[in-house]
Amino acid sequence: MKKRGFDWDAANIAHLARHEIQTEEAEQIILNRPLDLESYIRNGEQRSAQIGETDEGRILVVVTTMQDELVRVVTAWPAKERLRNYLLSQKRNGNVGRAQDEDLRE
Repeated sequence: MKKRGFDWDAANIAHLARHEIQTEEAEQIILNRPLDLESYIRNGEQRSAQIGETDEGRILVVVTTMQDELVRVVTAWPAKERLRNYLLSQKRNGNVGRAQDEDLRE
């Protein structure tokens, strides 16, 4: 599998920092089989919102756009309870996320 590249600069790093999110966490969401929430056009660019889980189990919503062949994280924030519960139910069904035996128990 080809490693996905990310487009980071001072602006999007600072924006994530205001939400107390590290760049590595946002990348992990994209790489750990996230659940697509919506896609839309904003400021002339296609954006996608996804929810997923970091390697440490933090559940975040991440909004991305493509810049050439790189993923640019536009923003991210901790998921609210309703979305966290939805992600966990999808994960139990094996549809998304990091599949680990202990996560799949009822």
